[in-house]
Amino acid sequence: MDESRTFELILASGSSTRRKLLEAAGLEFTVVRPTVDEDVVRETMMANNEFIDPADVAEVLARAKAEDVSGLYRDAIVIGADQVLACQGQIFTKPDSVDAARETLMALRGRTHQLHTAVTIAEGGEARWAFVDTANLTMRDFPLAFLGLYLATAGERVTDSVGAYQLEGLGIQLFERIEGDYFTILGLPLLPLLEELRKRKVIQE
Repeated sequence: MDESRTFELILASGSSTRRKLLEAAGLEFTVVRPTVDEDVVRETMMANNEFIDPADVAEVLARAKAEDVSGLYRDAIVIGADQVLACQGQIFTKPDSVDAARETLMALRGRTHQLHTAVTIAEGGEARWAFVDTANLTMRDFPLAFLGLYLATAGERVTDSVGAYQLEGLGIQLFERIEGDYFTILGLPLLPLLEELRKRKVIQE
């Protein structure tokens, strides 16, 4: 790779959490929202294979987002990411209301679920690198009174994440055990991504 080349780094995501993670890591980048219809991609994959691996869904969506934006900015390095939550064979999507968030949390209550998080780098309209990681999270059998307090306090923010929680806030009180990388849980496997960007000389070693 030409070391004299000037890179433009793009985050193909509307996630404020992913943006903040990259900013905190010192990266300079532009945010461009992809136009991928995630519901259509997810439903098509599940319709074609009822036993689809949720990690594969996350990887395909991350790739689709990165390639969508990379097709428009072909000289840039584009980062796409996605996260899929699965619990006992069921795949969950982001709740679209506080009531839907309540249903999600009741379904996860007292159970262990998996967060499959994928990140992809695309260049010239094609994915060049991908990484998928999985974390296991066990929610405590919290009383309904706490659920009501949590939803009232968090408000509409519960619709920002697929599991209706943010570990960096009050959502941590929903859990009794967490196994996995913190950044994977937040939605971006940051350490493998940074290592790949160093290998590509996008950021300094």
